[in-house]
Amino acid sequence: MGLFLLLGLLWGGSFVAIEIGLIGFPPVLFASYRFYIAGVAILGYALVTTDHWCPRRYDEWLVVAIAGVLMIAATHVLLYLGVPYVSGDVAAIIISFSPVLTAVFASLLLNDRLTPLGLAGFLCGLVGIGLISQPDPSNLLTANMIGTGLVFGSAVFWALGTVLTRPLRTEIPVQSLQAWAMLIGAPLLHAAAIARGESLAGVTWTPMTVGTLAYLGIVAGAVAFLIYFELLDRLGAAKINLIGYLEPVAATGLSYLILGRVIDLPSVAGFVAIFVGFALIKRNAIREIVTSPGFANN
Repeated sequence: MGLFLLLGLLWGGSFVAIEIGLIGFPPVLFASYRFYIAGVAILGYALVTTDHWCPRRYDEWLVVAIAGVLMIAATHVLLYLGVPYVSGDVAAIIISFSPVLTAVFASLLLNDRLTPLGLAGFLCGLVGIGLISQPDPSNLLTANMIGTGLVFGSAVFWALGTVLTRPLRTEIPVQSLQAWAMLIGAPLLHAAAIARGESLAGVTWTPMTVGTLAYLGIVAGAVAFLIYFELLDRLGAAKINLIGYLEPVAATGLSYLILGRVIDLPSVAGFVAIFVGFALIKRNAIREIVTSPGFANN
């Protein structure tokens, strides 16, 4: 349980680090540098821990490409563009909708039947997104709506990438897959940054800028993923997915401690609605996790 909580804290802290780092860094360039650093670090770990550190076959390159394009590049370009509008802790709550979207995409693309309770869970999650965005029918281009839309799009791409990679059962180790996905995604993010007119000339180099980049690349990137690999071996993919609901809690707490910001009640209600939606969809997996004797020991 200690490692699980630590991972949630590190990844929850990444949303706060993004928000702080964006004060001095152009958003998409910031994302690209994060994944250059994390990708190189995790590839180094793969080189030490496995002889299968590089994709060898077409299907392995395909799964790495899908992850790099959708789960790294597309996901994070929208996330980094959206955080300035809604704050890091609220972005973490919106991103927690990803597992719900994953179930919906799986039902559409992989014929994983969505039960009536699962459909109710999806609708409950949408209510949560509505509570967070607080739409104004007379003006749908408020900062909150723009930010929510961008981060929601980020969650869509992450969920889509998760579903599209699921049928590709390859032998490439997870650390090698993560490293190469980041090293594919980082140049794509860099190209998008250049297309937006972003450059190093727009960076304000301060200890805070360097510190947040180091945190995102090394701590929330390499170190947190090492913990993730360990927990993945111990718990399995179904259980580790619950980390997505610890991250918003950690992000909210850290936002209060570091930035002095208290999250508003609609966002709290939105998170509760999203979690209820997830619980309805994944009720059987959650029941198995709760009754598992080994979970508390991790």
